[in-house]
Amino acid sequence: MLDRTRAFLLSWSVLCLAVLAVLAVAVVQGWAGLASFDDRGNTVRGWAVDDATLRHVLRVVEVGFGTVAMTAYTVVLAVAMFVKGHRRAAYYTAAVMASTSVATTLIKLAVGRDRPEWQETEWLLSNNAFPSGHASSVAALGGVVVVLATMLLRRPNIRRLIGLLVVLVVVAVCLDRVLLGRHFPTDVIGGVLLGAGVVLLGLVVLNPLPRSHAKKSEPLAEVLPHGRKLAVVLNPIKVEDVGQFQAIVDAMAVEAGWSTPSWHLTTVEDSGTGQAERASVEGAALVIVCGGDGTVREVCAELAGTGIPVGIVPAGTGNLLARNLDIPLYIRAAIDIALTGQDRAIDMVKVTGDHLEDSHFMVMAGMGFDAAIMEGVNEDLKKRVGWVAYVVSGLKSLMFPAVKVDISIDGAEATTHRARTIVVGNVGFLQAGMPLLPDASIDDGVIDVVILHPRHFLSWIPLAVRVLSRGARTDDTINRMTGQRVSIRAHTDTPRQLDGDSVGPGRTLDMECVHGRLLVRVPR
Repeated sequence: MLDRTRAFLLSWSVLCLAVLAVLAVAVVQGWAGLASFDDRGNTVRGWAVDDATLRHVLRVVEVGFGTVAMTAYTVVLAVAMFVKGHRRAAYYTAAVMASTSVATTLIKLAVGRDRPEWQETEWLLSNNAFPSGHASSVAALGGVVVVLATMLLRRPNIRRLIGLLVVLVVVAVCLDRVLLGRHFPTDVIGGVLLGAGVVLLGLVVLNPLPRSHAKKSEPLAEVLPHGRKLAVVLNPIKVEDVGQFQAIVDAMAVEAGWSTPSWHLTTVEDSGTGQAERASVEGAALVIVCGGDGTVREVCAELAGTGIPVGIVPAGTGNLLARNLDIPLYIRAAIDIALTGQDRAIDMVKVTGDHLEDSHFMVMAGMGFDAAIMEGVNEDLKKRVGWVAYVVSGLKSLMFPAVKVDISIDGAEATTHRARTIVVGNVGFLQAGMPLLPDASIDDGVIDVVILHPRHFLSWIPLAVRVLSRGARTDDTINRMTGQRVSIRAHTDTPRQLDGDSVGPGRTLDMECVHGRLLVRVPR
């Protein structure tokens, strides 16, 4: 919907409003066919009004989608969009709902249709009937929700679920108005047409998509000696429609002054390393990577030290690197920052270990419980419900057995600990802003270690409270360390993970922070 042309959106808006206009004329002139259709309201009154329980339910729907309630829903939604930084979406929400309300009132006055004679006598309404204000407002708000879901939500199954719920709510409210006798059937049809028409017209007049974050910033100095050549490394399974994604990036790149990008799609055999190498050899001045943390890790490791900046378009489940760099998860906004943002030198971490090829990580490595979660996640469930799959796996792995580990920092003598999980982080925050390593910074030249050892099942609760409160106290339950080099030796084979990818069980992880090794694009 958001990628349709203005002419397309305007034509559908005009169609909705034109049908509404014809319906209004039919009501005013009392067309016989219309009257026959509307008189069916008498037949539904017989069973609707005589059932006290149904009357109560209908009344709840009436109040729940009345003027006061709809105003509150609109304010909450608009404020939420504003706080999240989607200001144009907030203005769009407020403008559509206000315009729908004004248009409904004006049309009511112009048509002047009386309420049905069989209207439920309790809470009697006396103002004009056509079009239904409940129907127009719920259709408009439902349309706005669908627009915002299309704009902000990446998973198509969630968008479809929201669309289905919107349709069910609109139908329920429309039935409520007829069953209570507040409106004729054509009143609610007219209301839905009005709401839909205004939603579409709003997309023509006030696009909710965010403007480039660079519009209000001073231009950056041009320091790239090899021009404006752009390459994109894409994990094709991470986007809903590869062709549409390519079209969006191509258009935004040209608008931002870059060349039409060369495209490099990852495969099962090569998850980003070869593609990044080819982009570098071809002379790219910027490489955009779109995928999950694993794909981002491979591309960043290959381009580290080349001086070629990496723009990150997060399309995975965790997206921890993007979150910690304040890169938005909304794809268009992330593309904009990749194209127009500023470069920041960040650290990366070299990793070696038994049965493990020399590798790197950008976000976090772990042994124990956290790695068991990654190892046990159901990939089919992950595709359907996203991060919920990690919650399910986490509950199954919650009492992963404690292991003995020896930890050495910067070559010092190793200390022995018991732990259910050990996390070594280049960044500090997990999903939902959980500050697991609150002192970690991605460009400070050191890596942070946290050792967690809840003794019992219920011990996870006070441990979580301590993590969320960012308490500095350490003990046998939670301990922290910091250094440039970290070596971990487990006494038994233990699950391990790098940036959310399971790398198999083992006993050792040797990590070294490489300071300022990689350039990434971040917001100005």
